[in-house]
Amino acid sequence: MDKVFIEGLQADAVIGVYDWERRIRQALRLDLELAFDNRRPAASDDVADTLDYDAISRRLTAFVQASEFGLVETLAERCAALLIEEFGVTWLRLRLTKPGAVANAAGVGVIIERGSVEPA
Repeated sequence: MDKVFIEGLQADAVIGVYDWERRIRQALRLDLELAFDNRRPAASDDVADTLDYDAISRRLTAFVQASEFGLVETLAERCAALLIEEFGVTWLRLRLTKPGAVANAAGVGVIIERGSVEPA
């Protein structure tokens, strides 16, 4: 299976369940792996045949910045649904990190996998 990845996508959002978290914006980091058959773009050398990671990055950044969820779990699920519905991604792994959320930890968060891998 081929994968396109986006590593370290950063966006600020209102995220958290505590009252003080609802009044501030916090930095989030997204790392993505997206299933995509790269044989066609490799053969054509045409950007139109690729999975547009720039468009995905811009759309996810805008979505995250406009969001106001309590849980990182909810935000991760919504991001995954967006990628499947709007970009036709059939399988993805998404890691959503909330840096500095817990003392003595660089970050906390979730890793989810959604969709199914279609045979090549």
